[in-house]
Amino acid sequence: MGGILINILLYCNLLLLLKPSSSLPLCTDSRAPLIPETPLVFCPYNGTLCCNSIEDLCLQKQYESMNVSDPGCASLLKSVLCARCDQFSWELFRVDSVPQRVPILCNSTMSADLSQSSQARNDFCAKVWDTCQNVSVMNSPFAASLQGQAGVPTTSNFTKLTDFWQSKTDFCIAFGGASLDESVCFDGGPVTLNNTGTPSSPSGMCLEKIGNGSYLDMVAHPDGSSRAFFSNQPGKIWLATIPKEGSGGTLELDESNPFLDLTDEVHFDTEFGMMGIAFHPNFTQNGRFFASFNCDKVKWPGCTGRCSCNSDVNCDPSKLKPDNGAQPCQYQSVISEFTVNGTASQTALSTSAIPSEVRRIFTMGLPFTSHHGGQIIFGPTDGYLYVMMGDGGGTDDPYNFSQNKKSLLGKIMRLDVDHIPSGAEISQLGLWGNYAIPVDNPYIEDKELQPEIWALGLRNPWRCSFDSERPSYFMCADVGQGSSMH
Repeated sequence: MGGILINILLYCNLLLLLKPSSSLPLCTDSRAPLIPETPLVFCPYNGTLCCNSIEDLCLQKQYESMNVSDPGCASLLKSVLCARCDQFSWELFRVDSVPQRVPILCNSTMSADLSQSSQARNDFCAKVWDTCQNVSVMNSPFAASLQGQAGVPTTSNFTKLTDFWQSKTDFCIAFGGASLDESVCFDGGPVTLNNTGTPSSPSGMCLEKIGNGSYLDMVAHPDGSSRAFFSNQPGKIWLATIPKEGSGGTLELDESNPFLDLTDEVHFDTEFGMMGIAFHPNFTQNGRFFASFNCDKVKWPGCTGRCSCNSDVNCDPSKLKPDNGAQPCQYQSVISEFTVNGTASQTALSTSAIPSEVRRIFTMGLPFTSHHGGQIIFGPTDGYLYVMMGDGGGTDDPYNFSQNKKSLLGKIMRLDVDHIPSGAEISQLGLWGNYAIPVDNPYIEDKELQPEIWALGLRNPWRCSFDSERPSYFMCADVGQGSSMH
């Protein structure tokens, strides 16, 4: 179990070694770069990459199909294609929901960030234009990026850059960019960061004690005020006001007056309780929020989920022995939706919630009495609910739930709680509650995956977070096992 806050501390100053916006390696498919088993033959990249030998061969075939007659232009276009192998390809292709066809080409007319090497300040975009503007190219990646736009042919005939752009300026407006705080740009070769300087050591942090208490979660009020929600493991949520930094004030929290009390529903023990709270991105308008907690089906009639140990995942609950006196799937993980108490026009001012749940989002029985995660957070850009689920416990994950693509244990799930399907659809899809599946979840590419799964192979993801400056980066603390702590 993660540490419970005993003293609430206000962090005053913390000087970080790196800027929060420093680029980190990430591939266009959101996977971490790896060292390929076989060196690349076509693309001049080595070390940690975003391509393997098969993808390298595909890029070579794409290059050959372009049938470029000019050697200088051919060399540049090869480098553009191979940029997909760069360990910073997510940044180069400015991935949002769909990667761009070509990387952002460094353009010296735009200011550059010194976090990328000085090479990136060369005008590579102008070089591509000057060299290739009148060269005929079959299946040009630049022309392909315009397909579907008005007046642009969808056929793959030979094209020149001048067929689509009247000048170098127009071309570089479309494909050029600089190494900015948010990302890097492509200068014709592998991205290198300017890390020659010696980072300064942190000068420490100032901690200001503002109160005492035992709370598991703290979530800032979505209205941007100095208020925050605190929850404890037994099942209570409070709305508190945090004093101004340096004021000497204390946390304004009345424990006798909780925002919501779920202690009758929550099963509280060492590794059980209320594990997470999350507030809808539009909370200030709709008053919707969500609680993740554990329940005991012996003590609460509402604890009625399916058992995660079932034939679909090659697990027979009748063969599981009692764990710490509990029967298999006696304890369950629950996510419930609630709403504030008050009128719609005064949602942000509400100081209490309606105690009865609006909707049961998710319920699942747990095979053992440990490792069930429980944190929930909303994605900052997509508005989906991310659910952290442990592998269910047991030494060495005895049923291999974490790696089993049909099991939701040992996973991070990504759910759409804004578009609730009908009961018939929920039953047909085999869902575990009232939610929809985002259309771009990974199961689209891997049909063996349960559609809820966004990430797999975790032991017990305890606390995770999206980077506030770079929301495409997701960091998660997984407890590991024994000496293998992550």
